[in-house]
Amino acid sequence: MPAQTGGRQIGRQGAGRVDRRLGSLLKQAAGKSGGKVQGELIDALDPQQVDKLIARVAADHGAIDILVNAVGGSTVVANPQATTEQLSFADWQKLLAFNLDATFLCTHAVIPVMRKKRSGKIVNLASIAGRGLSHNSSSAYAAAKGGIIAFTRKLAHELGPDGINVNAIAPSITLTERIRPHWDKRSQASQAEEIERTPLRRVAEAADQANVICFLASSDADFVTGLTIDVTGGV
Repeated sequence: MPAQTGGRQIGRQGAGRVDRRLGSLLKQAAGKSGGKVQGELIDALDPQQVDKLIARVAADHGAIDILVNAVGGSTVVANPQATTEQLSFADWQKLLAFNLDATFLCTHAVIPVMRKKRSGKIVNLASIAGRGLSHNSSSAYAAAKGGIIAFTRKLAHELGPDGINVNAIAPSITLTERIRPHWDKRSQASQAEEIERTPLRRVAEAADQANVICFLASSDADFVTGLTIDVTGGV
């Protein structure tokens, strides 16, 4: 499939950079958590790699309690803000694959593991674009993230009887390490307009999203499922 091929090419190009940083990031995470942290670089669009990773984690730890599908994004294409007329079919496929396919594959692999234990928390990453509220994303990205919202709701109904909670967050623009360079390229007027559009008068940081993910993955959210929480500062 062209989107998968394109995704793997991008993955190979970035793999060396990501792999070099993985060790230091794991050390940082272990230092902050005080526990043991493991990581592995895989292609999330390769079903075999995903299945093998999930099986290995389940075998090593006996269970998988939480899956956070922190996959996807809009910057995998050259013009994330392309209109539908400007959008190529290849970019349409790539955006759907990076967002929907990767989420499906990771979820599909973990379901049997969680069902065996009859408990688990799955948290997906949607976007405000999936609600049609983003003014600077493409229709393909909106369709992909709208699909995540629908997938989350449907999956919650399927897996609820097995004691598995499925929820999602829908962020607005968030200054992650990947997004910040794109933000910095915007003019001061464009940045000011974005901030003015947000009732809380700032742009989200990664911690704003992580805090809500941690809530949904915790026992405090044991009776919450099928929900997509907007983490947007009120947009």
